[in-house]
Amino acid sequence: MADYDSYDPRIDSLVVETRTEFAPSLSSLSEEEKLVIGQAIQRHPQLASSIRYERTHTGFIRHVTVSEVDIEKLYHHNSSLAGT
Repeated sequence: MADYDSYDPRIDSLVVETRTEFAPSLSSLSEEEKLVIGQAIQRHPQLASSIRYERTHTGFIRHVTVSEVDIEKLYHHNSSLAGT
């Protein structure tokens, strides 16, 4: 049976829906911050440290739980793209 608890580019190509949650330690983030961070991590799911795929009839749902580590990875990823 396939492992649906880690990033898999093959499975990710079949994602039809995304869901984002935040670790309890990030409860101080505003809704706007959560929206921006959630969209960014869903654009780069390979950076997520907690990712799970749920099989549906038409594909997969990607579940990501964002942590401080993920925010740090996004920051470094965006910094490298900007060339800084």
